[in-house]
Amino acid sequence: MTNQSKWHVEAQKQWNDKASFWHANSRQMWDEGSRKTIIPFFEKYVPKGERVLDLGCGDGYGSYKLWQAGYYVTGVDLSEEMIALCQERASGEMEQLNFQQGDMMNLAFKDGEFDHLMAINSIEWTETPANALKELMRLVKPGGYMCFGILGPTAGPRANSYRRIYGEDVICNTMMPWEFQKLAGELGLSVVGSEGVYKQGVHQQHLDSLSEELRQALSFMWLLMLKK
Repeated sequence: MTNQSKWHVEAQKQWNDKASFWHANSRQMWDEGSRKTIIPFFEKYVPKGERVLDLGCGDGYGSYKLWQAGYYVTGVDLSEEMIALCQERASGEMEQLNFQQGDMMNLAFKDGEFDHLMAINSIEWTETPANALKELMRLVKPGGYMCFGILGPTAGPRANSYRRIYGEDVICNTMMPWEFQKLAGELGLSVVGSEGVYKQGVHQQHLDSLSEELRQALSFMWLLMLKK
């Protein structure tokens, strides 16, 4: 087994184990919590009625909200347990919403099969995010938009990569938003929009006078809209 496949097998097991917990909380996160601004942010840039790949879709509630907003959505997740929850959510009349299990480093989609892409806190779970981003770029047509949510410095889930400082194996590559933004630029993607998601206690008046660098430093998640 290669190092990369071992990494992704371990990530798959972890998300299978977390599926029930995630499912119990995802609706609140997307409707009222830390993910409530993601779909409105996406809609600012991406035309309705186009094909969107939602990578790392979890239990599919974010994909469902994209479908509700008027997109043709394919949700993909590494976890079979998550995809089973997605299938429970999808009903017969949702013809433009479908799900499948898959590893983002080994997807059978054609080059440019999708108009646009959304990946929220998912590229961090790959062993080599630079290679993952190259693969995701392959799936999106020229001129398509790619929306990413990257955990900010104040995000608790960054603890998944903490044990690396002891030299232990981890399966989460947390990175600073500026690092991902730099990577995207080096691979030829243009940043056309960005927005912070913040914890309670950070108010707009605290942010208005700050540079983007300092706003990122306060963020729970940083949303980036990239154009291929």
